[in-house]
Amino acid sequence: MCHIPVFCWIAATVLERMLGEAESGDIPKTLTQMFTHFLIFQIKHKDRKYHEKTDTDPHLTKKTFLALGKLAFQQLEKGNLIFYEEDLRECGIDVKEVSVYSGVCTQIFRKESGLHLGKVFSFVHLSVQEFLAALYAFISFISNNTYVLEHQMGELFKRSKMSDFLKNAVDKTLQSENEHLDLFLRFLLGLSLESNQTLLQGLLTQTGNSSHNKEDTVKYIKEKIRENPSPEKSISLFHCLNELKDHSLVTEAQTYLSRGGDCRLQRARLSPAQWSALVFVLLNSEEELNEFDLKKYDPPEECLLRLLPVVIASRKAMLANCSITDEGCAALASALRSNPSSHLRELNLNYNKPGDSGVKQLSALLEDPHCKLEKLPLVNCSITEEGCAALASALRSNPSSHLRELNLNCNKPGDSGVKQLSALLEDPHCKLEKLKLVNCSITEEGCAALASALRSNPSSHLRELNLNYNKPGDSGVKQLSDLLEDPDCKLEKLKLVNCSITDKGCAALASALRSNPSSHLRELNLNCNKPGDSGVKQLSAVLEDAHCKLEKLPLVNCSIREEGCAALASALRSNPSSHLRELNMNHNIPGDSGVKQLSDLLEDPHCKLETLHLSNCSIPEKGCAALASALRSNPSSHLRELNLNYNKPGDSGVKQLSAHFSPSLCRLCNCSLRDKGCAALASALRSNPSSHLRELNLNYSKPGDSGVKQLSALLEDPHCKLEKLQLSWCSIPEEGCAALASALRSNPSSHLIELNLNYNKPGDSGVKRLSALLEDPHCKLEKLQ
Repeated sequence: MCHIPVFCWIAATVLERMLGEAESGDIPKTLTQMFTHFLIFQIKHKDRKYHEKTDTDPHLTKKTFLALGKLAFQQLEKGNLIFYEEDLRECGIDVKEVSVYSGVCTQIFRKESGLHLGKVFSFVHLSVQEFLAALYAFISFISNNTYVLEHQMGELFKRSKMSDFLKNAVDKTLQSENEHLDLFLRFLLGLSLESNQTLLQGLLTQTGNSSHNKEDTVKYIKEKIRENPSPEKSISLFHCLNELKDHSLVTEAQTYLSRGGDCRLQRARLSPAQWSALVFVLLNSEEELNEFDLKKYDPPEECLLRLLPVVIASRKAMLANCSITDEGCAALASALRSNPSSHLRELNLNYNKPGDSGVKQLSALLEDPHCKLEKLPLVNCSITEEGCAALASALRSNPSSHLRELNLNCNKPGDSGVKQLSALLEDPHCKLEKLKLVNCSITEEGCAALASALRSNPSSHLRELNLNYNKPGDSGVKQLSDLLEDPDCKLEKLKLVNCSITDKGCAALASALRSNPSSHLRELNLNCNKPGDSGVKQLSAVLEDAHCKLEKLPLVNCSIREEGCAALASALRSNPSSHLRELNMNHNIPGDSGVKQLSDLLEDPHCKLETLHLSNCSIPEKGCAALASALRSNPSSHLRELNLNYNKPGDSGVKQLSAHFSPSLCRLCNCSLRDKGCAALASALRSNPSSHLRELNLNYSKPGDSGVKQLSALLEDPHCKLEKLQLSWCSIPEEGCAALASALRSNPSSHLIELNLNYNKPGDSGVKRLSALLEDPHCKLEKLQ
């Protein structure tokens, strides 16, 4: 309702009057209360405006609203939203005095002039018509107007007792194929409460007995919920319980969730009524449904079918690894197609079993112009060429598609399926920005199709293409290089991890980038290939070019030695306008000489590198000394992250680094660090209150109690800015844990939010100390492992 402008206006009108003290009483909590207050306001407003009276005439008011209510009810039964002069006359409304009625209900009733229909009339919104219809039915029943009930309303309300009257209304609403009686029923049930009748007491005279046992009606509605109607009908019945101010089932679901039910639901077996309650609670939560995670529920696919209304209302649906088959995909697609106002923007179906059949169902959804999906991850979903063809066809047939990211990693499209996707990329209406095809058995042929499609579509929106773990070889990379050479190519990220690329492929890539000074490429990922020093020299020639826009160059495990490091460092030093910010050389063999070359680069005041990864590069103390010297001699260094994991600097090398430490993140995992190294690090950081260090990784070190005490002294320092400290597998005993806990308690201004002590030996006493720390109101720790 809050998305309907007319309802927002009604709510604002009522709240303005009540909060302005023109009206007294509690703020409305149900729909019936809100519309009742609105009706009262309109009547009083009419009397002041047209008759300059402050008191209303109950008889005239009742007659007026019975006439309008009769019109509202009759047209509601017929499914009419607009009506004509004869409809008004049939309900006792004088057409000549419509302006008077318009004055009586200025904000409720309006007339319109159709082009060829003469005068037509309607209420300002269907909800107003449904409220007046319910008011008419209720007044007629309590007035014992059996003639009206039996002859004008048919069998709908042919009951003598109020409880039977309301039960029959529930049945009729459930039998309705559409939802045109849902609000009517809510209003009718709400009007049956004495509290709401009291609001109308001064305006409407009653001649019959309107009291009834509310519990009978509540019990009947709960029975209907347990009969497991459609999710939409169940939710409507929960709204009815809300109008009757019964919250028992909802409270049960809320209590369950508040006690960790979202985790326990993985093992829960809920009844249909409980599922409906859960859906109602989730949909009516005060928090926006940003993300729905199906892994909280068990069994997943069955739960998906019951929780579809929640999925539709969420912005992001996490359905990964939930054993969803083509049946689940069909239900999901159908629900989303039937709800064009769905908020869903990301649908994650990774690691499920939809197969091509399920993907065809999803394709029918993507074909719908109302579909707002922007991201569709389908990793490892057994999709072949057939599924790719369906996806491509759907997106081509929907030029208004909102899909921006398609992830088909670890499927089996092969070159044939990739050709289908290439035909999509060739379409100028295609809005895809990211296409991920990791491990999809793509060869040179598939690469040729992709490159050709993108070259033939200069208006392509594609910015990221991920072909990791495929088999393009140097020949396929040559096809992609021809694409990069095209000045119209807008690709910003190209990922080619483990694609059997040698120095020849690197030469093709380098040549393409050098020949295209307007290239948009910002990231080129060549991890786990075989360029060797020769290929790296070719890439270095690109980095030397002042027009090169590359910002990230991952070269993990590329057999790079001293010669390659020298080429990279020389190229970057010779290009002071270089955009490169991240260089990843993990798992290579630079040797002391290669590290010295990289250190000379860091020493250069023009060097803009922010992240340097040198994990597992066999760097000893000497290499660390070179890096430390470079950083000391360049106080304006931009380096923020230095990764030296799995090297051999030892305490001596770490001491060298500690002397002048500028990065904000330092990784020294498994670096043979002992107590002396820890002491040096802690001392250096304590003596530098302006240190930028925010994350320190010392996993797999051997600090001992002495080293941990030094680190504790650092954490105790109010100037320490550390936010994350990793000390996993460090043989820290109870005494060390006590020191860390004591330090953090004594420093209420500590910035530490993450402390990793996995696989240590704190004992029960150490755990108690750390637990007590978490209870401290000043403790900022968010994650303690």
